[in-house]
Amino acid sequence: MNDTITMPLTVFIVDDEAPARNRLKELLADCEAQFPLQLTGEAGNGQEALDKLAERPAEVVLMDIRMPQMDGIELARHLNKLEHPPVIIFTTAYDAYAIQAFEQRAIDYLLKPIRLGRLFDALSRARDSVPIRTEVLQELTPEPRSFLSAHERGKVLLIPVEKVIYLRAEMKYVTVRTVEREYLIEESLTALEKEFATRFVRTHRSCLVAKSAIAGFEKGGEEGESGWVMKLNGIEERLPISRRQLASVKGKG
Repeated sequence: MNDTITMPLTVFIVDDEAPARNRLKELLADCEAQFPLQLTGEAGNGQEALDKLAERPAEVVLMDIRMPQMDGIELARHLNKLEHPPVIIFTTAYDAYAIQAFEQRAIDYLLKPIRLGRLFDALSRARDSVPIRTEVLQELTPEPRSFLSAHERGKVLLIPVEKVIYLRAEMKYVTVRTVEREYLIEESLTALEKEFATRFVRTHRSCLVAKSAIAGFEKGGEEGESGWVMKLNGIEERLPISRRQLASVKGKG
């Protein structure tokens, strides 16, 4: 006799539209008759989803792609920073590009209006799936992110890119500076420069500054630098400008 008890599959819903979340909850209730699962929560936006999933992880997240402020693909990249990243099943109205991209990369999705049988099949496969790699998600989003994210005390904090003053590489981390505070993220400065080329300018081999944050220039560079430093909007800190970057930086000011 097999006494093994199958634990319910934990599921979380992310969709900015309440009717869509309610429809999924109804379908999940119907699935429970044949498949052990437990709905652990729901969210209408990215920060709410990150906060709730940090407090109570779920194995699977059913997530809408098209959401205001931050789409589902970007949110999935931030969810990958959780201690226990979930398996993502995207939900979408017909989007030929997204569907083709998902099928090429074996990413599961549900086409709206979602059918019970299709949801059941996706959930049945989910337990044997692994989270989508961040590199794959990055390939799916040619547009730069709206947010960066930092992992602190078990939570993932979203940092609006429009509020970032500078990005500075330090060892294996990048310091993200806003008017309010600093964050540490584990990303490549070179990759960030490429992703946000229209927003940031390189001032030094280890630093990118938001063009909109440049307040002016003054003499006072450290020995071995260009002799110039950059003044920034919103903070007192001055940043050195390297000789190599001086001409291009001053052209952006």
